[in-house]
Amino acid sequence: MHELNWGLPVIGYLFLAGAGAGAVTVSASVTLRKGGFGETRFAIARYGALVGPLPVMLGTFLIVFELGQPFRSLNLYKLINLSPMSIGSWLLAVFIILCTLYAASFLPEKARPGGPLAKIRRGLAWICLPFGIGVAVYTGILLGAMPSRPFWNSPVIPAIFLFSALSGGVASIVLAGALFRKPAAPEWEKDYENSSYLLTASDALLLSGELIAIFLFLMFAHLTVGDVRHAVDSILPGGRLAAVFWGGVVLVGILIPFLVELFLIVPKLVYGRAFRGSRHIEIALALAVLIGGFALRYVIVIAGQITAPSAL
Repeated sequence: MHELNWGLPVIGYLFLAGAGAGAVTVSASVTLRKGGFGETRFAIARYGALVGPLPVMLGTFLIVFELGQPFRSLNLYKLINLSPMSIGSWLLAVFIILCTLYAASFLPEKARPGGPLAKIRRGLAWICLPFGIGVAVYTGILLGAMPSRPFWNSPVIPAIFLFSALSGGVASIVLAGALFRKPAAPEWEKDYENSSYLLTASDALLLSGELIAIFLFLMFAHLTVGDVRHAVDSILPGGRLAAVFWGGVVLVGILIPFLVELFLIVPKLVYGRAFRGSRHIEIALALAVLIGGFALRYVIVIAGQITAPSAL
């Protein structure tokens, strides 16, 4: 029996930081979209900006207190070097400040496209976009920086975490919109189908990318001899984490949402028909993607610890 030094707080950190960074990244990309955007596109950016910072802050709180002596974590800021922990600490700190300022630009009740804060909002979006991607990728690099753990020793894990974080960000925006939007406004009704289609199509693309990255991860392990190949046996059929991986990550978190989203977008994409979505479907798909994102990080963190470490 292998000792589990990293448990739910670390898994929660990886999930929350990834989803929050993904929401801010998606919001920033919508804000920077050329040609401007109407009320509903602005609402998408606003939901992402307001939803994003809180998960990142909460995830950072979890990882700091998981260290056991939270005040000693401040020592990471006394010295800047190229270690993953130092880079990650500064990246998180700067990103939390930036995305909080970005969210504040959406807070005024009369905040609208082209308002007095538009230039500031756009400038912050340019900065938040690369930092958001950096935080999403960093959660995977943090694990890959431990060569003694063969399951984590794969160059594909950062890509899996990036696609999962962006998909989780889209899901967070969709969930927030489904729960809090007010569809009675004429401008919303006018552009709602296009905005919902935009998010659904984007998520389908991200889920397909995540599925390809997982396939490459398995192929990389299969073609690698030694500890890496044996470590991945824990998620293959018959492995200790196979049910969670194939059922929770691949089926619930990727395949089912992807197939449903494909069913929804193909009529408009191929035949030009009206997009048909519903609030209940949006909520169900968003929850499935978020559950799959959490299950993904659970499997990766636990699998890296229950498999035999490499000899250094």
